[in-house]
Amino acid sequence: MSTPASTTPTATTPTARGSSVLTVAQLAAALPGALRKLDPRELLATPVMLVVEVGAVATTVMSVLDPSTLGWLVTLWLWLTVVFGTLAESVAEGRGKAQAASLRELQTETPARRVRGAAGALPHTDTLADLPTDLPTDEVPSTSLHAGDVVVVEAGERIPGDGDVVAGVASVDESAVTGESAPVIRESGGDRSAVTGGTVVLSDRIVVKITSEPGQSFVDRMIALVEGSERQRTPNEIALNVLLSSLTVVFVVVCGSLYFLADHSGAHQSPLVLTALLVCLIPTTIGALLSAIGIAGMDRLVRRNVLAMSGRAVEAAGDVDVLLLDKTGTITHGNRQAAELLAVPGVTSAELAEAALLSSLADETPEGRSIVTLVGGAVATPPGATFVPFSAATRMSGLDLPGRTLRKGAGSAVAQWVHSTGSPAAHPSVAAIEAHVQHVSESGGTPLVVAEQVGSAPARLLGVIHLKDVVKDGIRERFEELRAMGIRTVMITGDNAVTAAAIAREAGVDDVLAEATPEDKLALIRREQQGGRMVAMCGDGTNDAPALAQADVGVAMNTGTTAAKEAGNMVDLDSDPTKLLDVVEIGKQLLITRGALTTFSVANDVAKYFAILPAMFVVAFPDLDVLNVMRLSSPESAIVSAVVFNALVIVALIPLALRGVAYRPASASALLQRNLLVYGVGGLVAPFLGIKLLDLVISHIPGL
Repeated sequence: MSTPASTTPTATTPTARGSSVLTVAQLAAALPGALRKLDPRELLATPVMLVVEVGAVATTVMSVLDPSTLGWLVTLWLWLTVVFGTLAESVAEGRGKAQAASLRELQTETPARRVRGAAGALPHTDTLADLPTDLPTDEVPSTSLHAGDVVVVEAGERIPGDGDVVAGVASVDESAVTGESAPVIRESGGDRSAVTGGTVVLSDRIVVKITSEPGQSFVDRMIALVEGSERQRTPNEIALNVLLSSLTVVFVVVCGSLYFLADHSGAHQSPLVLTALLVCLIPTTIGALLSAIGIAGMDRLVRRNVLAMSGRAVEAAGDVDVLLLDKTGTITHGNRQAAELLAVPGVTSAELAEAALLSSLADETPEGRSIVTLVGGAVATPPGATFVPFSAATRMSGLDLPGRTLRKGAGSAVAQWVHSTGSPAAHPSVAAIEAHVQHVSESGGTPLVVAEQVGSAPARLLGVIHLKDVVKDGIRERFEELRAMGIRTVMITGDNAVTAAAIAREAGVDDVLAEATPEDKLALIRREQQGGRMVAMCGDGTNDAPALAQADVGVAMNTGTTAAKEAGNMVDLDSDPTKLLDVVEIGKQLLITRGALTTFSVANDVAKYFAILPAMFVVAFPDLDVLNVMRLSSPESAIVSAVVFNALVIVALIPLALRGVAYRPASASALLQRNLLVYGVGGLVAPFLGIKLLDLVISHIPGL
């Protein structure tokens, strides 16, 4: 079913995966933001780059007072080093702002038909059939809606705000938010009642109770988060910043001491050269890219349709050991579906299929619709038919035709009805039915028995409909990937142990907690955490909210209830529990990327040491020439080459910071070994090559 042209979202979905290649257009767009970040108050959050800016100011003053080619070149590239550092963060933020811009298109003023009077004026019912067809409504702008207001939304209309469906069922196009083209079903009751403002109703009519105040909708929160305005620094990021700041202080002291050491040894060094040395030795590479790495981590999650409420949650995902998943709506689709028809001896498959279809024509439950689908589609209602709706008292539904009666329902209820028509209790079909019921129950399914009475003759049992929780496609393979990462999966369900075990075998989880209450889920998470494990929880129901709040990483399904989404620290817009695989990969990417670039930055410093230190003291101590392994042209050329390389390497590594280091399942020691071999050795070799090539060019500049 297509969306009406007037309501089709035209914004490019913010969840499209963007390229990690850094383009000239991206740099140009990010440059104004980078220049604004030169404000020292902005740089207080990155002390390494603040020191570089102070150094750039100092060399500027020195170059004005005592102009020289060396002075102006060092000054220029120190300023560029600061700009490149702020540029990395600005590029990362710019990607989020581009996503936010498309999200804002969902916030256009939408007319809303608000039910007149207070929310309590809506009759307490879960079905539209019991509501007046002419509910009194007032047309108001969506921005005037408040939590508790009730609105009516029909096919072709945009839902004016976040809320819960309190009556009706409808097909909803959520592509503008999730990027998924397939419509989803939203209905009152259960865990599929939540709707998001800006999405479009494709069919039928629903009544929605608004749950958010103006400016506090889900889309508003997404915009704020992807723009980075609410991004909090994670403990790991803070700890790394403390380390970088400590190293910077150490090198400030060292370079300050070198001034007096050089003066005492007769190799007097100007403050300009010492400033260049300081900037080259402090960890400017990781200092410049640290913020960009954190922002890009959250950005990569959004591109995979996962909204993280904090950087801390993304980082914690990288260390997850245990994943707890609610069964219904998370591992399974949430509605029992007809899987097969089991006829008793003497009844053909066609006879059972016809009876199952006719008795399900008026059954609008997901189970009833699945029976119609399994048999082969709907048929016209026979003339003179009287539908018998399901009731809790009879535990049956069915169809009354002239001269023929059909019933479908729980085994004991249908058996009692059959006996009431005069059929003997010891009829051979009874044993066959009991065998089918036992088989279905032991496999974790739900049996529905079908029976038929023709005329006034005793009714007869026709067979059993096997209803089962349908496991989501591909979930077993994803769990195997999680297992390869060292993550243990635990399915949590309120079902009995037999049903839970059957679903667990089919889904491929490692462990099961059956007949679980919200308290049981909470206790399990606390036990795992007390054992030193990091726990992630996926859920979608209100009963999952306490566990989602307790877990280190709580991923709520977007199809779930408002309570679940507010309790978790992540929301999966695709409602795919195996998306945690992506979340874990990105969390590990975040940690590994920081480690890799820190290793590269420290290794860089070693190489730059060999470039500048010999050049500074070789005149006074000729024996130091042995350290000039790159055979640089002159002390001045060596200093400028090192400063230029120090600036350019930041730009070269921005794409890696945005994309993240590729994650492959491996042990911590293997990851450390790879970091040392790739980024440690690379960090040593690259400066030697880069500085030498720059020296070949810079040495030809007049005045050096």
